[in-house]
Amino acid sequence: MNTVHCKGEPLQIGLQHGESATEAIKRSILFYSKLFEENCKLEWDDVCQVASKFLPFLRQEWPWLCEEMNGVAQGAGVPFLSILAINVRTEIAYGMFSDGCTSVAWKTNTESFLAQNWDWQSEQTENLIHLRISRTSKPSIDMITEAGIIGKIGFNDSGVGTCLNAIKALGVDFGKLPCHLALRVCLDSTSRDEAVSTLHRYGVASACHILVADVTGGRGLECTHQDIVDLPMSTYGRLGVITHTNHFIRQHSETETTSGMPDTIFRLRRINELVGSFEGEPHEGDIASFLKDEMNYPASINRGHTEESTVQTLFSIIMDLEQRTAHVKIGRPTENGAEVVLSTE
Repeated sequence: MNTVHCKGEPLQIGLQHGESATEAIKRSILFYSKLFEENCKLEWDDVCQVASKFLPFLRQEWPWLCEEMNGVAQGAGVPFLSILAINVRTEIAYGMFSDGCTSVAWKTNTESFLAQNWDWQSEQTENLIHLRISRTSKPSIDMITEAGIIGKIGFNDSGVGTCLNAIKALGVDFGKLPCHLALRVCLDSTSRDEAVSTLHRYGVASACHILVADVTGGRGLECTHQDIVDLPMSTYGRLGVITHTNHFIRQHSETETTSGMPDTIFRLRRINELVGSFEGEPHEGDIASFLKDEMNYPASINRGHTEESTVQTLFSIIMDLEQRTAHVKIGRPTENGAEVVLSTE
């Protein structure tokens, strides 16, 4: 996996990202161009025009995010709107795509873990990068992301971490934060509570579940274009734990869900069984064993692709927010993929 280390101001950070991951960024744009054409009947020019509807809000409220994305575009030698489009790809799809993921936050007496399997089209594996961002004015960030996307799954040197579960539901609000940029805003925060407060203030543009945690534990945020509903720790009865997959578990105001991954309810039930039956306080290896679970394979927590679908687990990540470290396994966690260690030190 390509490690991209960026430092400086937003434009500089973007330029370094774009220059260091040029080919992966171009492949990622091509991947989404094909995906939108096949699934949404949208040409890439049309996708970019839809993406541009976010610009008035982003330029007014989050100009440094626009500056960084502009730097990515310049560094990779691609149009700015193409970079914006992959950063808001969830919103453009209007609930047509669903990255199937299982996530868990677990606060014990001594540790604060945040973990997930990220499931998506296997073709995107080669376009994943390890993105490190060093700054003095904001927290430094270490995350795994798709090349060109400036907010994804990882943590910062304040011990704030993020995971993402896609949810298929209709509706988008161009005056709120797209979900991948909402992840970045969380990673720019110095605490879980600051991140939660910011998202409630500005809203999230489309349906998703964002799991944000720090050393004090996790908070789930089920988002639609109309509201955000908080999921506190111990939502399912196990002290200090939040789990989620790819469907709403709380009531939301007038949001129409579409047919998502049929196994999402099973995976949520299964991760809760694993957590609920565990005795004592977990260590990192115990969390890893949850992510390796293959009950109901291939539509399991540890997902495998089939003849009908190329969606599978592309990486698993376990963050120790007390220690500011994470272990990442590329590919399915039961296979012999590369391992990457994240650290903000």
